[in-house]
Amino acid sequence: MRRAMIVLAVTALTTTGVIAQQRSGAPPPAAKAADPNPLTTSTKFGYETFKGFLTKAAEQMKDTDYGFKPAGVAAEVRTFGQIIGHLADSNLGLCSAATSTAPPGTPKDVEKTVKTKAELQKALAAGFAQCDKIWAATTDANAATAAEMPFGLGPSTRLAILAFNSAHNGEHYGNIVTYMRAKGLVPPSTAAGR
Repeated sequence: MRRAMIVLAVTALTTTGVIAQQRSGAPPPAAKAADPNPLTTSTKFGYETFKGFLTKAAEQMKDTDYGFKPAGVAAEVRTFGQIIGHLADSNLGLCSAATSTAPPGTPKDVEKTVKTKAELQKALAAGFAQCDKIWAATTDANAATAAEMPFGLGPSTRLAILAFNSAHNGEHYGNIVTYMRAKGLVPPSTAAGR
């Protein structure tokens, strides 16, 4: 069952990346004949796509709107800033878990403790920097290295955890698009004819 879920997550991530690429008009991330890591190269495309969208969205939203969440929602629904903080936390945790290492020292639980736009952008960038480092060291040869998913999700592999993290970023980018639209902003994925 877990193996089927991992295959499903990788397939969904790859499909999401291809759809995003098609909407942007960029050439497909097909592996070149000389690419020694076609699996990781093509899977990384989804990560890079959502990293760009999330970074731009965090820049676009006004400081005063980092506390925004739609009216009438349950108390546990995150504000825009809390989503950014949650992504900073999860990028650090998931990407570090892919290599069975502890996350680098950062404020614990950014989602609940960091409040300002500048601090949240810095934390998001730190999470992406950790993921960039892990992705740079990920190859097709080590992609299937056993690793433990955090949050008690069980055994997995390096690449599956990285793909799961990318899918998680995409899930929350969907939330962010809604928040941006509610504030009259054009999301990065829609800007410039995408």
